[in-house]
Amino acid sequence: MNNLNTAISALPPQASCAKSLHIQSTLDPFGMMLPMLSAQYAWLTHPLELTQKVRSLFDHVVALQWHSWQRALGLPSNDLVKPHIDDTRFADPIWSRSPTWDIYKQWYLLFTRETEDMLYQTPGLPEKDCHRAAFWWREYLNMMAPTNFLATNPVAQRLAFESKGMSLIKGAQIFLEDMKFGNVQMSRIEHFTVGKHLGATPGKVVLRNRLVEIIHYTPTAEKVYETPIVIATPWINKHYILDLTPKKSMVKYLLDQGFEVFLTSWKNPTKDMADITFDDYLMLGIGEMIEVARNITGAKQVHAVGYCLGGAALSTYMAWANRHYAPQDMPVCDFTLFASMLDCQNPGDIEVFIDEPILKLLEKKMDKDGFLDGKDLATSFRLMRANGLIWHYVEHGYLYGEKPAPFDVLYWNMDTTRLPAAMHKWYLRELYINNNLIKKDALTVAGEKIDLGRIVQPMYLVSTVDDHITPWRSNFQTCNYIGGKSRFVLSSSGHILGIVNPAVASSRREYSVESTEQNDTTENWEQRATKHAGSWWVDWMAWLKPQSGKLVSPGPVTTEQYPALADAPGTYVMER
Repeated sequence: MNNLNTAISALPPQASCAKSLHIQSTLDPFGMMLPMLSAQYAWLTHPLELTQKVRSLFDHVVALQWHSWQRALGLPSNDLVKPHIDDTRFADPIWSRSPTWDIYKQWYLLFTRETEDMLYQTPGLPEKDCHRAAFWWREYLNMMAPTNFLATNPVAQRLAFESKGMSLIKGAQIFLEDMKFGNVQMSRIEHFTVGKHLGATPGKVVLRNRLVEIIHYTPTAEKVYETPIVIATPWINKHYILDLTPKKSMVKYLLDQGFEVFLTSWKNPTKDMADITFDDYLMLGIGEMIEVARNITGAKQVHAVGYCLGGAALSTYMAWANRHYAPQDMPVCDFTLFASMLDCQNPGDIEVFIDEPILKLLEKKMDKDGFLDGKDLATSFRLMRANGLIWHYVEHGYLYGEKPAPFDVLYWNMDTTRLPAAMHKWYLRELYINNNLIKKDALTVAGEKIDLGRIVQPMYLVSTVDDHITPWRSNFQTCNYIGGKSRFVLSSSGHILGIVNPAVASSRREYSVESTEQNDTTENWEQRATKHAGSWWVDWMAWLKPQSGKLVSPGPVTTEQYPALADAPGTYVMER
């Protein structure tokens, strides 16, 4: 749990006034108390609104008290407060069948709901401060849920009785293993081996510099399209999220569809790479990959793809390239973004962790270490979905004695990477704090002013309904900033599973899709969009293939200029 504490202590929320910043850094290192105290003070200074809220709460308490009496007397009564649709903590029938445990569950859910609602509606407090107060109270209430403690979890008690205490012994062992690992594990190290179970699609590393390895995968089709695909992966985690098991691998899918595929595998930065900048990721990474793909295949242009942070970098590169190259020399013919947020005005829960005070603390930490530890960043993402990504594993591991089942995505999620200090400081300030990427010529990258409006190439933009890292309504705004035509796709599920969504007959997911219009809104787009069952990968292929040129015989994976330096997935991905 050390990393959990580190992440929280490094990421305090914004205080409501400049005078409180010193207090925040000295008396509130966890960054939780000030927003909650500010909310309480705001309610006390608005007695009329407080009286109305107390009256409403009293009505709910009376109704729940009546429900409790009925259940206690063995009379039928419907639950007044239902768990959220994705809240599985109370799924066991005993929480509804037993009057005692049902009453306990109902009181907890009522108190949780009323507290959150009250904080979100705090009068006289800025919306962001309301959000922060509600977020941290929710974290506390999630931690204190009855499911997290043996004395208040009937399922854990039943398992302990049936196993004669073995479930608790196994739970203690799992707890000690997690303590040694330094975090609550969602998957186990022994479940997968990168290069064997994951990231196993054949290919060669054809270029390596201090920042990136470029992988060229071995074509699987007899004929390939003239235009290759280059993929800029995010450098927060590792590239094999797009090359999981063969059935889930997007890389393999693209190869089987007749594309040649090149992909970035970023180095895990160390302290001596503290000076690596965002410009370096563009020029040494994306720019180099595009030139490698063109030189090996002989193609004049490439299809470019970017995922999350890689998508923000690719969009920046596209604006850079449209200013840097003459139109006839533009090396990219179109680009695709996966769950990439360029407009950070409404970033969702992530804003709890990013503001001016937090940036100063992070900068101080990164100046000392030379990087931001990826585990700290991953923990902040887990806090945004704490019930499913933290407390579920506490409950099932420590109380039930159940080790997590093998799950490739969660294994990848825990295989984090560091972020170099210079790059991350610039990225947080310029893209999140100042939101400068969407402002014409507000940024200068690699010697060129950045203006998204100069991008005239077609764009295919994919977002997901339940994305808690890059909310889809914020992602959608990208369509209104670029100068070219765009097609927007909204997939079911979240930031990872909505993207890693194989086109198989058994797929239970769905997606909505429609081209965007000038100055479009999410509401108008939703009215026009068509919903389809299955994977959006099929629609992407229908959009991409007509722009890919002729089918030709595949060329060599390596050349004299770009010899094989290692087998895929390369050496950088193995660094921990």
